[in-house]
Amino acid sequence: MSSSGIEKGVVTTEVEAPRGNRSRFAFACAILASMTSIILGYDIGVMSGAAIFIKEDLKLSDVQLEILMGILNIYSLVGSGAAGRTSDWIGRRYTIVLAGAFFFCGALLMGFATNYPFIMVGRFVAGIGVGYAMMIAPVYTAEVAPATSRGFLSSFPEIFINIGILLGYVSNYFFSKLPVHLGWRFMLGVGSIPSVCLAIGVLAMPESPRWLVLQGRLGDAFKVLDKTSNTKEEAISRLNDIKRAAGIPEDITDDVIVVPNRKSAGKGVWKDLLVRPTPAVRHILIACLGIHFSQQASGIDAVVLYSPSIFQKAGLKSKNDQLLATVAVGVVKTLFIVVGTCVVDRFGRRALLLTSIGGMFLSLTALGTSLTVIDRNPGQTLKWAIGLSVTTVMTFVATFSIGAGPVTWVYCSEIFPVRLRAQGASLGVMLNRLMSGIIGMTFLSLSKGLTIGGAFLLFAGVAAAAWVFFFTFLPETRGMPLEEMESLFGSYTANKKKNVTEEGTEVVEEH
Repeated sequence: MSSSGIEKGVVTTEVEAPRGNRSRFAFACAILASMTSIILGYDIGVMSGAAIFIKEDLKLSDVQLEILMGILNIYSLVGSGAAGRTSDWIGRRYTIVLAGAFFFCGALLMGFATNYPFIMVGRFVAGIGVGYAMMIAPVYTAEVAPATSRGFLSSFPEIFINIGILLGYVSNYFFSKLPVHLGWRFMLGVGSIPSVCLAIGVLAMPESPRWLVLQGRLGDAFKVLDKTSNTKEEAISRLNDIKRAAGIPEDITDDVIVVPNRKSAGKGVWKDLLVRPTPAVRHILIACLGIHFSQQASGIDAVVLYSPSIFQKAGLKSKNDQLLATVAVGVVKTLFIVVGTCVVDRFGRRALLLTSIGGMFLSLTALGTSLTVIDRNPGQTLKWAIGLSVTTVMTFVATFSIGAGPVTWVYCSEIFPVRLRAQGASLGVMLNRLMSGIIGMTFLSLSKGLTIGGAFLLFAGVAAAAWVFFFTFLPETRGMPLEEMESLFGSYTANKKKNVTEEGTEVVEEH
């Protein structure tokens, strides 16, 4: 077989493209993979406005409407559960295409829906696409990106979700001018257009180098690594790390090889994850599930989906004021996610998560307290409490977005061993979507049972528990090659010391 152009410890001499172009290539790949998140965000944003017209046109009850709003996340469990095995079978790139196909069909079904069951079928199909997209985008980006910018690039899906939400709001505004029976159908149907753009864009994307190695395509894997690494030496080092993790000897340099047990790839993964995990894998799984649970159980979707209701309870009587405050929430969320994305590789995952969840706890406590005071003083205009409620909603969204929002996806896409990564990440996404659906479909009932202030104090308690969990269970992963991540897990106290050593060593090597 032909040689892949590399030998162990030897760099072949050939004309090399400027490395700045290589960084831009990795950047472009991350953007294209994150297009799936724009489609997801669009669906979230557009449903917030379309729901008003759907209720009027299809004569839905409040319960039917609440289920319609939140059921997408429950349906996405189907896609999340299948995404890991699918991406191991057909590859990361074509799994992204599959997600786009589900989005396209779901958007058309919802756009042409004539009754409640019809639109629920559309939500089901789109929900499968959501499950696929939320797992595969961060995994693909983490596997393509070099370690120095992996956190930054893997945060893109969260940014693009918020861009999609804003596009959904714009769609609501323009199509609301149409007759009721047409407006909401155009709002939902237009969501099929980004899916087509995604399918075309994917043609320019390379396959994940780690998936290629597992298929025995070492030459193709090196070409991708060479395009996305800062130096050729780094590309060779990354390839050797992947080969070592896949059980392939480093001295094998053929373009195409036969990987042992390739046909059984994916088999036994669930057993290694859930039945007989090593101490390190068990720690990784607990960390992944814990961070996904905490992200949603602390109440972010309650704020995003029900901001107008929250501001109404806080004392903003005018619908215009409620709408302006809700738009401000979206703007703050997007801006601070950009900030979090830019600093995740500088300050590290652990520091951002602890800072973020601490700020969320303080914001939720203040928000719950102010809403309780307003609720217990009906008929009075307590300007300080109204101001505190609005301000703490903003600070909650800001502190969430700087850490818990983007870092959750970065962290869980990079900590699993390569053989377990797709299925492990899919478990995290399944729990994330399940909690999101539960919060979205029960918040109104919860706020009636506990009062709205009590509901946010409950979320504050979850945030406090999450801070303790993050401090205890999550080691720092910044700058670590994916193939060495497993060494950070398994012994909690030892890992923190090891991280300090690893970071210190890394700084010395860089300078």
